[in-house]
Amino acid sequence: MIITTTPQIEGYKIREYKGVVTGETIIGANFFKDILAGIRDFVGGRSASYEKVLRQAKDTAMQEMMERAMSMGANAIVGIDIDYETIGEGNSMLMVATSGTAVVI
Repeated sequence: MIITTTPQIEGYKIREYKGVVTGETIIGANFFKDILAGIRDFVGGRSASYEKVLRQAKDTAMQEMMERAMSMGANAIVGIDIDYETIGEGNSMLMVATSGTAVVI
């Protein structure tokens, strides 16, 4: 499946629009990772543990969106948008929401 943030796919003609598709995931970061990330933030540098969680959440939301598009008979998704939010008490959870338009090319 071709997925893109652009409204069209170069070299392809969109033959049919199937509709909007979404994917959502919420992942909690555990307490130990929070402590390590806080230390890293204090001394500088990147937080590999949070980056890994962020990638996993994005990949899960994207996969869910692609599965929904395939179930509609689409073979591509255009205009993809990815949103990240922290939610929950003390912003302890990460929500990733993806959306796009399922199409047939």
